[in-house]
Amino acid sequence: MTRRFVFGLAAGLLALGLGSFETRAGLIPLPSSLATLEVAGNFADVANLRFSDFTYSVSPIATPPAAGGVTVNAFTSVPGEPGISFNGAFFAAANTIVDYAITYIVTTTDGSLISDAYLSLSGFANFGGDGRVAIGETIYDTVGNVISEVPFSVFTPGMTVDTTLLLPPQRTIVVHKDITVFGGSEGAVFSFANQGFSTTSVPEPGSMALLGIGLIGLLAARRRLRPASA
Repeated sequence: MTRRFVFGLAAGLLALGLGSFETRAGLIPLPSSLATLEVAGNFADVANLRFSDFTYSVSPIATPPAAGGVTVNAFTSVPGEPGISFNGAFFAAANTIVDYAITYIVTTTDGSLISDAYLSLSGFANFGGDGRVAIGETIYDTVGNVISEVPFSVFTPGMTVDTTLLLPPQRTIVVHKDITVFGGSEGAVFSFANQGFSTTSVPEPGSMALLGIGLIGLLAARRRLRPASA
């Protein structure tokens, strides 16, 4: 009886523990590790944008940093372009090439449309050698159509910035970010990738209908006034 009671208690505690883990899935405050955001059901909100469904892969496999060594921060330093930034020591030793791939989904939480994507890069060092980093970014709509492709190359310490329009604007986009570090003669390291998005509001059908009614009324009033003024 005692063993059954202990076993039942342990099973109950295990189930409770699993239940509490499941309830933790959801909104993750930033900053957070990329590993935490990779967990199914986890997401992060910045302004009116929701970032979810993160994936991370490295080639060659097991090259640092792992997902737990990449920090995801809220990016708010550019007005009108809220988003996220990735901070990690993306490194390639001398005479090696390492590829880091990050994907995630961005959705507006207020029904507005994402109209452009802002990208800035910083924190590159090649230790006096000829190493470099190249970053390619492709943005898709929800059915897999490419709506933006942005290539970047950083050869010296500093920052490269670009903004690309999304045509047509989307409520939900899928971002594929590919960071390739070329070690060169002395090795190279890359630290920051900042990603922001502008959004535009969509007029509600009711508002458009009221606007149309108002214009019709204005035209009718003008027609009635013309004979009187004549």
